[in-house]
Amino acid sequence: MTETRCDVLVIGGGPAGSTISALLAQRGRDVVLLEKSRHPRFHIGESLLPFNMPLFERLGVAREIEAIGMPKYGAEFVSPAHEKPVMFEFVNALDNSFPSTYQVRRSEFDHILFRNAARNGARTLEGCRVTGVEFRPGGADVSAREESGRERAWPARFVVDASGRDTFLASRLGLKQRSRKHNSAAIYGHFSGAERLPGRAEGNITIFWFEHGWFWLIPLADGATSVGAVCWPHYMKSRTTTPQQFLLDTIALCPALAGRLRHARLISPVTATGNYSYSAGRAAGAHYILLGDAFAFIDPIFSTGVFLAMHGAFTGADAVETCLDHPRRARRALITYDADVRRGLRVFSWFIYRIMAPGLRNIFMNPNNRFQLRDALLSVLAGNTVLRARLALRLLALKALYYVFSAGDLQASWTAWRKRGQAIRERGAETVTSGPVA
Repeated sequence: MTETRCDVLVIGGGPAGSTISALLAQRGRDVVLLEKSRHPRFHIGESLLPFNMPLFERLGVAREIEAIGMPKYGAEFVSPAHEKPVMFEFVNALDNSFPSTYQVRRSEFDHILFRNAARNGARTLEGCRVTGVEFRPGGADVSAREESGRERAWPARFVVDASGRDTFLASRLGLKQRSRKHNSAAIYGHFSGAERLPGRAEGNITIFWFEHGWFWLIPLADGATSVGAVCWPHYMKSRTTTPQQFLLDTIALCPALAGRLRHARLISPVTATGNYSYSAGRAAGAHYILLGDAFAFIDPIFSTGVFLAMHGAFTGADAVETCLDHPRRARRALITYDADVRRGLRVFSWFIYRIMAPGLRNIFMNPNNRFQLRDALLSVLAGNTVLRARLALRLLALKALYYVFSAGDLQASWTAWRKRGQAIRERGAETVTSGPVA
C-alpha cells in the first residue's frame, strides 16, 4: 500500500469536488482529488442557473464554459390544464444581474472543472475509488483502490465528501435519511431532431407537466436534446416493456412534448434511476464536510443541483480553511457551513414539494406581476437563495397566493396531496433500474 500525506482529501471529481479542490489549491493547500471514473464521463443534470455565472468567473473557467454551452435565457412551462405555454425570462428577475446561463453536456462541463482543479495545483487521480475513511484525532486515514487493483492510502487533515449520490460518508456514518416530503424516479435519453423554440429562446429549457409527473426538454449546443420524465414511483413500477419503449410510451402521454419530438430520433441508451430525495442528518463534523448531492438531493425540476454543489464548495472552502488554521473556531465554522447549505435547500424545496399541486401550477401558468410576485419567483428560479427583505416579503406573498389558489379548488388539491403521500410511502420503487440500460 502506497501512503501519501495531504492537507485535504476530496472524494469525487464532479462540480462540487472539482470546485472546492481548485479553491483550496489556489490558497496553497495540498489537495488530493479522487474520482472513481475517468473524465469525460456521462452525467445527467445539464441545465444550469444564472447564479452559476459569477462562480465560473471566480474559478477562471467562464470562457471554457461559454465555448461548450448553449445559451439559456429562461424557462418555458407547459401544462395540459392551461391553454398556452408560459415563458419566464431571467432578465425580469428582481435581481437581474445574471440574465442568462447555459445548457451543457455534463461530460464536457465536469471535465473542464476537473482539469481546472489540476491546473490550480490539486493532485488529481482518476479511476481511483475510495474504500474507507477512518477518523482519528487531527484528521482521517483514507484508503482507496485504483483500477489496476493497487491500494492507496492518504493520511489527511480534512476530508471533503463530494461523492454525489454515492453519499460515501453519509451512508457509512449512518447520516443518510430518506425524505419524508418527496419521492420520485426518472427515465431519460438524448434525441436528435427535436423541435426547438424560435430565436433567442432556442436554448431555453421547457418543463411539461403530465398526469404522472413532469418532463424536461433541454437543448444542447451540439444539436442533441436531453429529454427525461420525473414520475411518481408507482408509475415507474408499472413498466413491463424495455426502458426505451417505456420512455417513448411515456412521452406519448404528453401530446405537447410528443409534438416537439415528432421528427426526433433517440440517439443514446435510455437510463432509469431512482431520484429519491434524501439528506444527511448533518452537513459537517469533526474533520469533514459533505458537499452537493453527497449531502442532499431534492428533485431536478429547477436545475438546482450544479448550483448548490458549486455554491456549497465556495462556502465549504472557507470552512475548511478555518478548521485547518484555527481549530478553536472549527466548530463555529462548521455550524455556519451547515446552516448555509440548508438555507439553499429550504428556498427551493418549498416549491419542489408542491410542484404537482394545482395551486402552484396555477401560479406558474398565470404569472401575476402585481407587487413584483412574478419577478420574485424568477429570482428563485435563477438561483437567488439570499432572501433579503425585498425578496423575502414577496415570496411570503407568493406562498399566501398559493394557499388561496389551493383553497379555491379543494378537490384537485386534495387529490394531488393524496398522490404525493402515496409516492412518499412507496419504498418498493427501489426496484427501478439504476444506471444505463439498453
